Order: sequence, then structure tokens, then C-alpha cells
Amino acid sequence: MSIKLINIGYGNIVSANRIIAIVSSESAPIKRLIQDARENGLLIDATYGRKTRAVIVTDSKHVILTPAQAETIANRFSFKDDNHE
Repeated sequence: MSIKLINIGYGNIVSANRIIAIVSSESAPIKRLIQDARENGLLIDATYGRKTRAVIVTDSKHVILTPAQAETIANRFSFKDDNHE
């Protein structure tokens, strides 16, 4: 199994194999998910103080905040898949 990495903005990289979902940060359920992750020590803030535009959920239940749009990350994810297969 090869390791695929996705750039999520500002030089931060996440393993594509561990990503379950990439969602917008605007809805109330996602805001609750972020708060729960913060309380449980599973929140990773990769925004560098900028506005959170997308939230990545991993298979280890970590929640990653990113300043990049969900569509942008999804396009990078798809582009990596196309090049390796």
C-alpha cells in the first residue's frame, strides 16, 4: 500500500489514505463535531489563524481544520488518484 499525501494549505500535508470526509465548516453539526474534537484532544488546527473553510475527518477520529476550500482539497485528492492508477 503506497502512501498518498494531500496538501491542505500552507505547507501542511495529510495522508490521503486516512481521510474519511472533507466537509464545509459552516453547518451546526460540523461546529459541534469541532467542539467535541477540541474537548477530546482530537482537533488539529492547520489554519494558521485564518478562517476555517473546510474540515477533514480521519479514520482515527481526528478532526483537521484547514483554510482551503473543501472543493480544492477534493480536487487535489482526485488528481493524486488519477496520476497513480
